[in-house]
Amino acid sequence: MDSRLKIIAGFKGGESYVKDLYVSLPFRVVSVGQRKSDKKLYQMVMSSSPGILDGDHYHLDVALEKGSSLQLQSQSYQRLFNMEDKAVQELNVTMEDETSFAYVPHPIVPHEDSNFKSKANVHIGKNSQIIISEIITCGRKHYGEVFKLRRFQNLMEIYHNNRLVVKDNVVIQPDLIPISSIGNLEQYTHQGTLIFYSTKENVDKNGLIEEIVEAAAQHIEEMEVGVSAMEDNGFVVRALGHGGELMYNFFLHVQEILWALE
Repeated sequence: MDSRLKIIAGFKGGESYVKDLYVSLPFRVVSVGQRKSDKKLYQMVMSSSPGILDGDHYHLDVALEKGSSLQLQSQSYQRLFNMEDKAVQELNVTMEDETSFAYVPHPIVPHEDSNFKSKANVHIGKNSQIIISEIITCGRKHYGEVFKLRRFQNLMEIYHNNRLVVKDNVVIQPDLIPISSIGNLEQYTHQGTLIFYSTKENVDKNGLIEEIVEAAAQHIEEMEVGVSAMEDNGFVVRALGHGGELMYNFFLHVQEILWALE
């Protein structure tokens, strides 16, 4: 199925709003920010499909006009079903100046023989920031389905002034790269990546990293967490663990810290 989602966040009267929205099956988008008082935009992406199927091609286009702030949320875990060929997802995010975008979705569950590639292209303006993450699980662990996927790839590229500033490429292909090898996932079954990048001048990058490391220390027995600082105002949070829910809630906490930045 060739499926499309397009959302434009506008800004008027000091408040972010949905300026334009288009979806095709299986997508649906609903507002979840009714109880928020910060005048930012909160939208949840929902799907009538049980998961991503063989041959699916998802196109997600997100645009933020100057001054707007948009936080996208997911409805539930994303399942990647058994595939004879592959499925693809493309996310394109265009951010004008003075914008904020956050997308911390639920974990991905790859079923046996799934083959999935996700590519995200982000163009960020001045005085702006982005928070974006992904969590990949081993599969249906309680059914004995541990890393029986064929291939998974998530490629992330962030541009500022048409210059590539961040590139992250996560590839899991068990038949070529042993998952449990040293330097890979070793004994862990879940891997998470959260990227924060800002073009604001007043970001206390080191202070934020310290706060995240302190938060991660509370889960030291359940997860391994590391933070790598970028040369610019940004960093990458990597997490390894044995459960998706704990890691997802930790990323939500990190998002809450970063989303509150002015």
